[in-house]
Amino acid sequence: MLDWAKLARFREVLAGESRLVRLPPDKAIVFVGDTHGDRQATEEVLRRFFDARHVLVFLGDYVDRGEDSGGNLGVLMAAKLAHPDRIFLLMGNHEAWAVAPFTPADFWRSLPSREERALAETLSLLPLAAHHPAGVLALHGALPDVERLEQIEAIALGSANWRKITWGDWVDGPGYCLDPGFFGRPAYGRDYFEEIMGRLGLKALVRAHQPDAPLYLFGGRCLTLFTSRAYGPRELRVALLYPGTQVRSAADLALFEI
Repeated sequence: MLDWAKLARFREVLAGESRLVRLPPDKAIVFVGDTHGDRQATEEVLRRFFDARHVLVFLGDYVDRGEDSGGNLGVLMAAKLAHPDRIFLLMGNHEAWAVAPFTPADFWRSLPSREERALAETLSLLPLAAHHPAGVLALHGALPDVERLEQIEAIALGSANWRKITWGDWVDGPGYCLDPGFFGRPAYGRDYFEEIMGRLGLKALVRAHQPDAPLYLFGGRCLTLFTSRAYGPRELRVALLYPGTQVRSAADLALFEI
């Protein structure tokens, strides 16, 4: 059963955040891939890294597919309420039920209608991306076609750029906007990646979303993380960016298995 008071507090915290999170340069940043109902993985990440030395960035997709979506989301909400400056929850496509329904959506379809609406509206307030001054951008899927990073703050839910961020896939090859990839999701190639990264002055992209993607793409500049058992046996990874790291590519972030 939904804790309405907790949800109201969570909503207030999210409403006070920008769509573009600015990450502090003096903390170790922990990037966490899709957790998809894997409460055990989330709790292990929090056990290891949820302290004053670290800031955690979860890259979206907290519900559906896994065994305990409600529990996983509850753990994340509690952590956010306890220390909102130590943990940031970015929007994935599975948090966008209020914007664009999708399948599979076993968690969402299991909720009573009142809880479904309230939770979906709350999660529609999640940030879209997080930027670190070392030249690292974190988001769920693909890069938006913007001229400046600040424009991410004004991206409208349901827009083309929102869909790039929450649904976009990468293809390991040349090209710009390619034919729809996995399940008709928008797909982009190396030419688009390099153009947007150069335009925004970025060195590395950290994202999740795409279970069939290589760990690294585009000369090591694009890192795809998964931190859930929902897709079957796989290595569950997080990536750490330590203070003072000179980032040339995503390969300069340290990888840890949980």
